[in-house]
Amino acid sequence: MRILLPNDLGTTPHVLMATRTFRARLEDARPIVAVGSIEHALSNRTHDRIELVVLQAPLMLEETMHAFVEAGAELLFTPTERASRLWLAQLDRADRVYELNRKAVWIARKAAAHRAFVAGTIGPPPTMLQPIGPLSTESLRRAVAEQAIALLDGGCDVLVLKSFIELDELLLAIETVLPLANGTPVIALKAFPEDGAVLATSFPADVARLLSQYSLAAIGASGTVGPQRMRGVISAMRSGSSLPLVALPDTGIPTMVGSRAHYSTDPEYIARTLRELAESGARICGTDRGTTIAHTSATSQSLAGITHAAPPPAPIQREAHLSPRPTVPPPSRFAQALQERFVITVELDIPRGLDMASVLDGARYLGMHGVDAVNISDGARARLRVNSLTLSAYVQQETGIECIAHLACRDRNMVALQSDLLGAALLGVQNILAVSGDPTHIGDYPRAITVGDLDSIGLIRALRMMNSGRDLAGNPLSGTTNFCIAGACNPCAEDIEREIDRLAQKVAEGAEAIFTQPMFDLEHWLQFLSRAGSLPVRFIVGILPLRSVRHAEFLHYEVPGMTIPAWVRKRIAESPNPAEEGITIAAEFLAAVKEHCHGVYLMPPFKKYEVALSVLKRAGVALASR
Repeated sequence: MRILLPNDLGTTPHVLMATRTFRARLEDARPIVAVGSIEHALSNRTHDRIELVVLQAPLMLEETMHAFVEAGAELLFTPTERASRLWLAQLDRADRVYELNRKAVWIARKAAAHRAFVAGTIGPPPTMLQPIGPLSTESLRRAVAEQAIALLDGGCDVLVLKSFIELDELLLAIETVLPLANGTPVIALKAFPEDGAVLATSFPADVARLLSQYSLAAIGASGTVGPQRMRGVISAMRSGSSLPLVALPDTGIPTMVGSRAHYSTDPEYIARTLRELAESGARICGTDRGTTIAHTSATSQSLAGITHAAPPPAPIQREAHLSPRPTVPPPSRFAQALQERFVITVELDIPRGLDMASVLDGARYLGMHGVDAVNISDGARARLRVNSLTLSAYVQQETGIECIAHLACRDRNMVALQSDLLGAALLGVQNILAVSGDPTHIGDYPRAITVGDLDSIGLIRALRMMNSGRDLAGNPLSGTTNFCIAGACNPCAEDIEREIDRLAQKVAEGAEAIFTQPMFDLEHWLQFLSRAGSLPVRFIVGILPLRSVRHAEFLHYEVPGMTIPAWVRKRIAESPNPAEEGITIAAEFLAAVKEHCHGVYLMPPFKKYEVALSVLKRAGVALASR
């Protein structure tokens, strides 16, 4: 391939970019044709990840990028969206971040041949920020800074933060790169969901207003949505900001052929819709995933001649997103009781299969005797049981007693967990106990996959955000929930420092109540309270009446997280009636601990719910007066 030099350009319609800055071009009323991704254009030539093509096939990359310039592109995005240390570590290339990013800019500049600008591209991280994911804010900040320095050293004309779904991640990236840019323009692009219900709210406008508080050259949207949805995004963003706008939709929804995405959108359709985007106010227009040279050529021809400024934004009245104010459902009865008095909950024994008669009988019996709520476990010890949220709704409907539905992160990704929570809200299940879940290898299906998209802390954040009318990505729900949010803790954990740290995170994320693992020793509980008692949360102490020495030893030696003190095991072993002794020990502990907690969580064995009532009576907790 022969790279064109300035004196070779002759009658080419392109303007020499070396003679003007990107900021000056952005002030021009003519729209800029951009190429957000060339990955699809290279898919027939290589199966390597696009980032690795920079190192392994630079000439092929240069030829492809130059072909886009020949087709009319004025802004080339470097193929570095996934070239941070966090991404390259997955490819065992973390030590080549600087080399790869700087080289990507050089290749793009050579392909541009002074006829196009080069955008050094930084994308979102591969994992989510804590507590939803494992990534710390400091790790993300370092990764973004390292990549930005390399791109700037390579000589990019503009830095672009591209396709960030999480607003918190985008803001952190902006705050990281702006001090490093040293005059280089910075553009911030958010990815919006392909959801008309979300885009019909003020969400894009609110995002635009928020981004306008920073010294950015332009803002906009990239990826995820196609050209039709992008029109609504840009229109809304225009109502929230006077900054130049960028529209980089995907060319369409791909068809997956194996692990590869196949796009087949007509270039003329793309060109026509991008012209409409330009006419509605987008200063930089192009396509992201699925882009071909034909798309860029058609777009360049379609946008030729547009020189008028965008019309003034029309005011729109839509529901607020960043500060939603929907009607809040009333709190659950359990949530109200939790703030007013000592509460009592009892765990129901969930049988295998479909016959839930014993569950309903137990719930009616406990409700009749004044218990505040019953706990419904979620596949405890990774055993196959009916869905806890569905069963909770069924029990509430049939018996009238409220349920505390345990929800385990083990089996569901973050989409499924949030979907289940929306369903729970619709069914009136408001009390949720977030748990990580027991490992699958101890359960009915040892080869089942542990998903672990979120842990219990991340799930608590999801619950809190839903209570504010948003999902985990900050998208509006067109309503709000009013979950009573609970977490779990183990005061007898071997690594008590880690346990208290995680407990503090749960409370910070929104936990209102903490249910403990079974406790037996008041001194141990008071020691725990001396370190955790200042947290603004209600503690509900777990109590489990032991039935035999074998029961005690099984729990102590074989169940993770369970600690049965030696003196308890000794009393059970020496008693002529171990089950009665277990009730006595439980009652003694409850009588001593009830002044140092906000409630009790009883776990009677084998559907013996009368045991729970016996413990309460002996401990001086009079249910009849409740």
